[in-house]
Amino acid sequence: MARRAGVEKTTSIRSLAQLERAIIACEKCPRLRDHCARIAVEKKRAFRDQTYWGRPVPGFGHPKARLFIIGLAPAAHGGNRTGRVFTGDQSGSWLYEALHRFGFSNLPDSKGRDDGVVLTDCFISASARCAPPQNKPTRREIDNCRPFLLAEMALLREVEVVLTLGSIAHDAWLRASGWWEKLTPRERPRFSHGGEQRLPDGKTLISAYHPSRQNTNTGRLTREMWHSIFKRVRALLERR
Repeated sequence: MARRAGVEKTTSIRSLAQLERAIIACEKCPRLRDHCARIAVEKKRAFRDQTYWGRPVPGFGHPKARLFIIGLAPAAHGGNRTGRVFTGDQSGSWLYEALHRFGFSNLPDSKGRDDGVVLTDCFISASARCAPPQNKPTRREIDNCRPFLLAEMALLREVEVVLTLGSIAHDAWLRASGWWEKLTPRERPRFSHGGEQRLPDGKTLISAYHPSRQNTNTGRLTREMWHSIFKRVRALLERR
């Protein structure tokens, strides 16, 4: 029932621009909205002179993307500050460096909404659109954001490869796409770094560790491991 309600809520969204406006205006999760607003006022010392975005953060990328990337949520002083997903923090630096290296971005880093970054053949999204306390959105909060992910999936008609960053994003995409219900638990793709599965609709699902400080600073995720994911993505797209 919850998924069907989510589908109905997205039927009136006809463009990515309209979806962006709907995401920015969302007030479904009081806990998240309060947290984002408070962070935008308190700020981080290094960004005291900046005006924080402090609102839900929409997806970003090319409307005819073949690569669809889903992360966890905006960072308190990253996307919540800049207004662009994976922008203005270390995780974003890792992501955009790889996207640039493998031909998906014109620049190797993303600093803000007006930095001139242009993505080619790639669209970046998240399972939750507001920065959550301790980077941990609740299941209900992720469910509240699902209609936005559904709308992106409907509008991005050229997607061939889906890359999920972290187990939460992985499960969020499986639930939004319907494969969580359509596939048996044995058939359902499990999250693992480098996990890859061709789905019945022809799309390829790849999972990877999220490039968070917790993973990159500890060596759980190395540059070599990270780049290998995008090398495989590029090879898949080149073969199609």
